[in-house]
Amino acid sequence: MTETWQRAKSGEQRWKVFFAVCTLLFAFLVPVSHAEDVIKTGSIVTFEYTLTVNGQVIETSEGKNPIKYMQGQGTIVPGLEKALEGMKAGEEKTITVPAAEAYGPIQKDAIKDVPKENFPADFEFVLGSLIQLEDPDGNAYPGIIWDVKEKTVSVNFNHPLAGQTLLFDVKILSIE
Repeated sequence: MTETWQRAKSGEQRWKVFFAVCTLLFAFLVPVSHAEDVIKTGSIVTFEYTLTVNGQVIETSEGKNPIKYMQGQGTIVPGLEKALEGMKAGEEKTITVPAAEAYGPIQKDAIKDVPKENFPADFEFVLGSLIQLEDPDGNAYPGIIWDVKEKTVSVNFNHPLAGQTLLFDVKILSIE
């Protein structure tokens, strides 16, 4: 720049050089508008959602706090995180997430027969009920009553949404 400045002998030429240098500095120093930010790995995203399974609303952030997460950390359903990639603030979308990209298929070996004698005598066995069982060490395991037999109860220890296709209606509120 010093050589350019020295060659610019007239005041007008020096102002042109000065203006060109300022323009370059301005271009590098002024932050880019966040209006064009898209969700990418490392983005902190805030969004609203409604989750529907088989036409029934399972969960929603409506009337509650929206979800805030960091893209790429695996803290939300993998298929949802993948589908949010590239979205912009203010954008709304309906996203279908197959079971394989959500909570996986139902694992047959996660359905266990438990003797009825392990339950209190007055326990009411209702198909589809969410229950919690403890192992001998006191660790709690949630499960769903899957089948009631004469002497045993089949309990499904899969995630309650395993094997289900999830439908998310999302609205991106902000991207940081």
